[in-house]
Amino acid sequence: MRIRIVDAFTDRPFAGNPAGVLLLDTDTFPDADRLQRIAAEVNLSETAFAHPLPEGAEADWALRWFTPATEVKMCGHATLATAHVLRTTGAATGTVRFATLSGVLSTTADDSGTITLDFPASQLTPLDVAQGAAGAAADALGVRILSVHHTTPYIDHLFVEVADETTVRTLSPDLAALAQTGHRGCIVTAAAEDPARGYDFVSRVFAPAVGIDEDPVTGSAHTALAPFWSARLGRTELTGFQASARGGLVRTALRGDRTLLTGTAVTVIDGELLA
Repeated sequence: MRIRIVDAFTDRPFAGNPAGVLLLDTDTFPDADRLQRIAAEVNLSETAFAHPLPEGAEADWALRWFTPATEVKMCGHATLATAHVLRTTGAATGTVRFATLSGVLSTTADDSGTITLDFPASQLTPLDVAQGAAGAAADALGVRILSVHHTTPYIDHLFVEVADETTVRTLSPDLAALAQTGHRGCIVTAAAEDPARGYDFVSRVFAPAVGIDEDPVTGSAHTALAPFWSARLGRTELTGFQASARGGLVRTALRGDRTLLTGTAVTVIDGELLA
């Protein structure tokens, strides 16, 4: 079985967010336990598995995503990585529809290799900073919090706004405490200090509850970041920078209840899974 490692939301190797991608030549998935064991062996934030669907189906490919610890309902960077592999191998071109746990998601690749994901926009519900999971997250982050929201229905993250970009970049959270909040992860964000640098907001994403201490560049988080910052900044098209050690840019555009996420990807490893 062929396996590729693809760096997503970057135009150069060893940056962005790496994802495992396995294109299956079967018409069904192996059992979930096998997929989970492969994802644990790959040990990246997500590994994507896809197989083609028959003509006339609701989508072109079926797609699932696994962290080293669990299956997830939505993953942006591994979807981008899968679309990149389909394009670069000639398995699919243009727009590709994927049947997923988040419904039918589509990706569109242009001739340059830039890929746009069409995802549902997340809903944000305000929470009391001092109570429950929001209070626990605030304590775990150890910084002053401006607001906390819960993101639904697909990514189940706490969404935390802090004072400035420097606070985001220098965070050193208590990961064990974050894992006990009862949510998949925590998005921390602030406005860019200098939009002339090419981005409008910054973020970091921590998800120790699902085996990811810090996710390098999280496409799905931008389904919440885009509507939040578009409302604040008064523009429907923005660029976010995820300020992890690897870093990456995500261009976002709101289209009603959908969020378009645009980026590029690079294949860095192409090999065979022997087991």
